[in-house]
Amino acid sequence: MILYPAIDLKNGVCVRLKMGDMDQATEYGEPAEVALKWQQMGAQYLHVVDLDAAFAGEFSNYDTVAKILRTVSIPVQLGGGVRSIEDIDLRLGDLGIRRVIVGTAAIENPELVEEAAAKYSNRIVVGIDAKDGRVATRGWASDTGEDPVSLANEMKKRGIATIIYTDIARDGMLTGPNVAAVKNMVKQTGMEIIASGGMSIPDDVKAVKEAGAQGVIIGKALYTGSINLSEAIKMGA
Repeated sequence: MILYPAIDLKNGVCVRLKMGDMDQATEYGEPAEVALKWQQMGAQYLHVVDLDAAFAGEFSNYDTVAKILRTVSIPVQLGGGVRSIEDIDLRLGDLGIRRVIVGTAAIENPELVEEAAAKYSNRIVVGIDAKDGRVATRGWASDTGEDPVSLANEMKKRGIATIIYTDIARDGMLTGPNVAAVKNMVKQTGMEIIASGGMSIPDDVKAVKEAGAQGVIIGKALYTGSINLSEAIKMGA
């Protein structure tokens, strides 16, 4: 299982939010420096989200992401504000991101996902963010009423192999992951599931692995020190 340290970007700074609330942001410094720290502690992959792009659609953190890529040698997956094939081309081509995460567009424009998957294959990942069992979009501000498992299976039909499944209510809260939901997603879709939201202690890594997840994203727990990345990597191996 791969552990993905999370780096969320807001106005060029690394931040962590509570349940996706942009007004509850805690700053954690210069993103490239943070990225290098996680790499030095053994990270194999980084999970970066452009929060400004997720809410506004404009890729204002381009230079910040580019600096991260120049600083580390490990691959990076990037989400936030991906609305068109041109957005994907920019990130995978010009910028050099390893994988792009499509979120809102998976609901609003599933044909884009199919086009991107045909063009880039496994470099396209779909992010499904859920609260109370329903998919949320537009930076988690819009409740679609869509069932997460149904959406995942629709994305599978359109050529997607990997889903990042986030429990919004647990994100940034250090309350533990929604293991039952992760297990259900794995069982009902047969896809590669990367779990996100609520990781708080090392045992959470073990629990998510046992639920069948192929990866786990860890954010606030790394920044507060409640999970040591090097130790967590050993637990997930």
